[in-house]
Amino acid sequence: VDNQNDALRVMAEQIDRDLMIEQFQPIVKELVVVVARRAGGNARCYPVVETTNTDGYCREVRAPAAIGTRVKTDVMETARAIAAELDAVGVIAVEFFLTTNGVIVNELAARPHNAGHLTLENAPTSQFENHVRAILDLPLGPTHALAKASVTVNVIGGLDAVDPADHLHEALAIEGASIHLYGKRPRPGRKLGHVTALGDDMDQARELARRAEAALMNRRPS
Repeated sequence: VDNQNDALRVMAEQIDRDLMIEQFQPIVKELVVVVARRAGGNARCYPVVETTNTDGYCREVRAPAAIGTRVKTDVMETARAIAAELDAVGVIAVEFFLTTNGVIVNELAARPHNAGHLTLENAPTSQFENHVRAILDLPLGPTHALAKASVTVNVIGGLDAVDPADHLHEALAIEGASIHLYGKRPRPGRKLGHVTALGDDMDQARELARRAEAALMNRRPS
């Protein structure tokens, strides 16, 4: 709702229901920090990524996030502090909203996260390997980026029920794109896989990833 009168109207209409009211947040960007942490407290952060969400699901992940040094430092320190406060072991992803009023925590995911899938190609040690290392209390591997830019585009099922596995040949012909399919039956809104591409700049990586995703879904790149 846009104002107090609208809020009061909705509350009166829903008087028999429990309601949760949250302040509107003017979101500028959505950011994620993936942290790997061992039981003894040793932790490593992957570079901050920026996500784009469409219709309630994550459509694209970009690294590095297009943010300033101050915001980058703030979210990474906050993510480390949350992992320590929760005594997390393994990988934990901390999602943030960058708003016009500053940074706020949106959600926590105590597991390998969609935003960290690009670490399979763009880090010396993927989030999955560091998750296992952390659980076994083994030394964590390095988490720095290997490329100047990386983009993951999620493969989402559509109304046409296209199976991306039927178009794998076309997608693999796009050099520089890494294809990951999950073997799931296609249905609208279901995540069927993801594509990651690395590049010397964000535009190059995004173009490669989008071309490969479009090939999997048998359509033109958006």
